[in-house]
Amino acid sequence: MELSTAQLTGWVGQLLWPLFRVAGLLMTMPIIGSAMVPAQIRLLLALAVTFLIAPLLPPMPAVEPFSPESLRITLQQIFIGGMGGLLLHVFLAIFAMAGQMVSLQMGLGMAMMFDPVNGVSIPIIAQIYQVMATLMFLALDGHLVVINVLATSFTALPIGPVTSTTIDLHTLTLQVSWALGAAILIALPAITTMLLVNIAFGVMNRAAPQLNVFSLGFPMSMMAGLVVLAVSVSGLPGLFTELTNEALSKLTVMIADG
Repeated sequence: MELSTAQLTGWVGQLLWPLFRVAGLLMTMPIIGSAMVPAQIRLLLALAVTFLIAPLLPPMPAVEPFSPESLRITLQQIFIGGMGGLLLHVFLAIFAMAGQMVSLQMGLGMAMMFDPVNGVSIPIIAQIYQVMATLMFLALDGHLVVINVLATSFTALPIGPVTSTTIDLHTLTLQVSWALGAAILIALPAITTMLLVNIAFGVMNRAAPQLNVFSLGFPMSMMAGLVVLAVSVSGLPGLFTELTNEALSKLTVMIADG
């Protein structure tokens, strides 16, 4: 059996370019793309996903593999996948920001804990929020939905020459304000309660200056914050489900609808 250059080019393009998009997403998305998962495991997972979805993909463009256009298409696929992973990072950062806001209001801003996922130190309340968000994301099969959206993106946003309208960076930049608003929404009960507690201590300080407000304020603020956390955690799964659906719909619009 004789193999022509065109056949080899088609076979390489059918696997190589989708691999770059899949790897770009898996290398940058939370959980799978974290530092705790070895790069070899992520690469093997990207290869497995690519081999599974390759027969379902539309035909690849007939472009010479070592041409400048091929390089531009490769960079485009890496960027599309990485942009989707960055959006998911913004989504999970909502809960880390909410935990940081609550920690500062409770007076636990200095109680830092090393985060092995991101390689930084964050407040302990933020770590608790982030672990809960990660577990709920996996429980809702969010990682499977992400892979499904990625497979759909090859039909809605096929691999081809780079154009000025292929990638919409404006959509990604708008998600920062959405993430900040969602974090404030999650932390709003604790922030409001701690504000009322601080106002009460301020009034008490004016009414009875001889009381040591600083020695009483810290334990009372911490106790009030823990009570608010215990009450608000029960409603977190429903809010997380709504935010997850919204984040996945934004991901679909970004990398599947173009």
